Amino acid sequence: MKTEELTTIEHLSNFLEGTQAVAFTISSDKDKRYRWLQRELVRFDYLSLNKPDKGIVIRYLLKVTGYSRQQLTRLIAQYRKTGRLSRQQRTTAGFKRRYTDRDIRLLAEMDERHDTPCGHAIKKLCERAYQVFGQSDYETAGRHLC
Repeated sequence: MKTEELTTIEHLSNFLEGTQAVAFTISSDKDKRYRWLQRELVRFDYLSLNKPDKGIVIRYLLKVTGYSRQQLTRLIAQYRKTGRLSRQQRTTAGFKRRYTDRDIRLLAEMDERHDTPCGHAIKKLCERAYQVFGQSDYETAGRHLC
């Protein structure tokens, strides 16, 4: 049996009760899964179903997609609001970089030279290297510590 053969709510109920043979695969591509999910919502005219029938469709989608109930609820809410499902990729810039590669090398060398002291001690050593000995390399490295 293929999921396309499930055309009515009664077919879905039988499928969920386990009286139908099961053989389906869902793509590992998220965009394809979203398109499939949207097609299923359209095919069963989810928005116009009564509450018990919506529950059957939701149980079917949960079983086939493997999504959690919360995720499926969010996707259905998106479908209800926009009429379609689209992936909302969230990419963040991450942490703002504080040290340059050169600063990191200088701090590591200072750390090794002084037998791994605490952060405050390294800060003071960098400040001293800059202020007392005029080593300008340590200006930014010491300023950002602690």
